[in-house]
Amino acid sequence: MNTLFPEITPAELGYRMPAEWEPQEAIWYTWPHADDTWPEVFSNIPHVFSEMVFHLSKDQLVKINVLDADHEAEVRAILGAKGANLLHVKFYQIPSNDSWCRDHGPTFVVREVNGKKEKALISWNFNSWGGKYPYELDNAVPENILKHEPRQSFHPGIVLEGGSIEVNGAGTVLTTRACLLNKNRNPHLTQTEIEDYLKSYLNVQQVLWLEDGILGDDTDGHIDDLSRFVNENTIVTIVEDDTTDGNHVLLEENLALLKEMKNLDGKPFNIITLPMPKPVVLQGIRLPASYANFLIANKVVLVPTFNDPNDQIALDILQACFPTRKVVGINCRELVLGLGTLHCVSQQEPAIN
Repeated sequence: MNTLFPEITPAELGYRMPAEWEPQEAIWYTWPHADDTWPEVFSNIPHVFSEMVFHLSKDQLVKINVLDADHEAEVRAILGAKGANLLHVKFYQIPSNDSWCRDHGPTFVVREVNGKKEKALISWNFNSWGGKYPYELDNAVPENILKHEPRQSFHPGIVLEGGSIEVNGAGTVLTTRACLLNKNRNPHLTQTEIEDYLKSYLNVQQVLWLEDGILGDDTDGHIDDLSRFVNENTIVTIVEDDTTDGNHVLLEENLALLKEMKNLDGKPFNIITLPMPKPVVLQGIRLPASYANFLIANKVVLVPTFNDPNDQIALDILQACFPTRKVVGINCRELVLGLGTLHCVSQQEPAIN
């Protein structure tokens, strides 16, 4: 065991983090309850969540963290009114501070032993993107999930959010320096040490680094607002054509880096560009609206839209990337006021059968 780590790691035991397009058992959510995350529009936010669950529950399980029995009853009523398939919805009474399940939820890893697949859970530390908001309940979510669903688990002891990593399922993880090297996460670790953690816990062989995140992103640059794998060797990445926009230069820098990157076979990745919507500003705040924050599920791909002319262009590009799945746009113009959208509020759990 590497002395850097507190335990035998997933990679040592043959576990790996699957790509998002690999078969899933479920999509996890933490149902919204923090009014101040979406000031003045909170009453509309549960309906956005219900639309997501409506589409997902047609074909796969959805697991939802709720505060208590009363909250569960409220959510059941909302989903029932929407027409969601409640036979495919499972509730967990797990308290939380907020709804960003991608970041406070666990990372799931899988392995195959003697022809049988097994699944384990990684419980990272969560500090609310560098202590920006209360997080004690959120940080306990993975451990509380384990109380409901006991399984092998790993505890790296470092801060890491699910939205900061993007894997292709074939040995590569993509991330950003702005986030993972930020001193408000793991100031005691060097870049090399962080890479060692990613390689050992996700079972990847290379870590590829982009630079900054988009304007309005309070996560310090999560990759899931920037660049996403759509298959092992193809990356979609956002670009801003308006040279006067504050995102233009940083996204061009990231695009240039992507074009220089190679897969484990030494071949360049196929890079597909996605447009950006026009700036979304609510209550004087520039929001991190990005079409890259889509969610891949078993039969559908849910894509954030913003009442923008580029919505359909983005949907068409992503539909071409996922010919066997139905691409569905979800209006996120209000959801993004919470500073995240569809990928940020969800977390996939891989299937093992």
